[in-house]
Amino acid sequence: MLGFPYTISPQKLKQILNDGEEIALIDVREEGVFGKGHLLLACCIPSSHLELRVADLLPKKSVRIVLAAEEPSEKPLLAMKAAERLCGFGYNDVSILEGGSSRLRAEGFELFSGVNVLSKAFGEFVELNYNTPHLTAQELKTGMEQADNLIILDARPKEEYRLMNIPKGINVPGAELVYRIHDLVPDPKTMIVVNCAGRTRSILGAQSLINAGIPNRVAALQNGTMGWQLAGLKLEHVQNRFGPAPTQKGIEKARICAESVADRFGIQKVDHDTLKNWRSELESRTLYILDVRLPEEFEGGHLEGSRNAPGGQLIQATDRYIVVRNARVLLLDDTEVQAMMTASWLKQMGWRDVYVLEGGIGNGPLIKGPHKPEVLGLESVEAMHVSELGKIFESKRKVVIVDFATNLEYKNGHIPGAWWCVRSRIKAFLSKIPTAEYIVLTSPDGIIAQLSYKDVKVLCPNVQVRVLDGGTRAWIETGFPTTEGMENVTSSADDLWYEPVDQEDALAKAMRDYLTWELGLIEQVKRDGNANFQFY
Repeated sequence: MLGFPYTISPQKLKQILNDGEEIALIDVREEGVFGKGHLLLACCIPSSHLELRVADLLPKKSVRIVLAAEEPSEKPLLAMKAAERLCGFGYNDVSILEGGSSRLRAEGFELFSGVNVLSKAFGEFVELNYNTPHLTAQELKTGMEQADNLIILDARPKEEYRLMNIPKGINVPGAELVYRIHDLVPDPKTMIVVNCAGRTRSILGAQSLINAGIPNRVAALQNGTMGWQLAGLKLEHVQNRFGPAPTQKGIEKARICAESVADRFGIQKVDHDTLKNWRSELESRTLYILDVRLPEEFEGGHLEGSRNAPGGQLIQATDRYIVVRNARVLLLDDTEVQAMMTASWLKQMGWRDVYVLEGGIGNGPLIKGPHKPEVLGLESVEAMHVSELGKIFESKRKVVIVDFATNLEYKNGHIPGAWWCVRSRIKAFLSKIPTAEYIVLTSPDGIIAQLSYKDVKVLCPNVQVRVLDGGTRAWIETGFPTTEGMENVTSSADDLWYEPVDQEDALAKAMRDYLTWELGLIEQVKRDGNANFQFY
């Protein structure tokens, strides 16, 4: 075990990022702060959510971990606290990156704004190198008016599609395109236009169909729904046009296409016996087992130990699912089609050890329901039932409710009078709240509140600290009232990074700025030199 605290210089980090061994570069700042400037290969796991995510994202306790927080080297407080917690969970190779932004730049690192940067830069790389065809919003509008034989496929998840979509667009999330296309578009003369909100999933979706050898003319909608809005055109909302499940004949055609893509990009398959062997090697090699089907299919039955990572979203936001570079990545579904298509993109992104599980989930015993991540560091707390809190409200006794929801969750509905708090800022926050007989901690499901209990108890020794049993969700389910908006806020609402469509003010400017940023990523990635995109 390395001495702790152990620090690492930016120059040393640059060396080990490219030595071919497993490494996880983690930025522990809140996502909104991370999005203002971070290293290209850094994955954001906010200190506030560390215990909820690391068991899934860092399954091997001996993996090399470098923590970055972009703080001055003499005061890396956030990273230090995160390192202490990780070591307490049994991780034994944890170091802290020295130096702030100025030193990183001096050592040859670029700092990137935004989130999921590597994935979005990869989309620009694909369009540039494969010359992916595209249509402008106005060209698509004209085509829709003049041609009947045209179909628009929206490659985003269902939730995003239902918020807004191009008129007549049908929802077919990214990895589902090749899987469903043969029944959905049987006429080879039909033109196919793929869109997303911006650029990445439009480009990758269109290029997936082209790579699969679809005979149709295929194009990406340039700049997606943002480009459509900026052209002054109207979107639809709350639509339910979803691409139907393919027939057996359609699946057979899709398999032929996906097999040709797998051959082209050198995708290897492994059997269930190999998976069993890999599971036995978890102490020496990181393994991610990712089911790339749609969430509802995953919840209907999945292999034990697998996580859901719908293929299109896995490529769009790889750093949310895969943190350890040079790890083994095993993709699976029920037909191999979505897995092979997704693997082909990961391979081109530079993930060398990517495999597809032969036979997919198979016919063996399956786990139903959503994935339930292991939460590290949970300890016993003094809880308060919602009915007791309701009585305290009625009696008008002095109570302060501290809500550890995200700012968006808090804004959409919280217990009346609750104070909003970012967990990593508890100490500064508690100095600003009024005195009370009780401090009651809550969060949407109560987990982050439970994780925060010990710190609040230490900081407030003369107050009765309780955790709301079941969190805010239990309060709502019991029928107690909630209120909306941002009240009792004493911290910057920068725990989340907002996409342009989430902006309430100056929407058009936000969209234009975002598209300009995305187009500029490929040159910035070249200057940084740490990406490993592959062109076939």
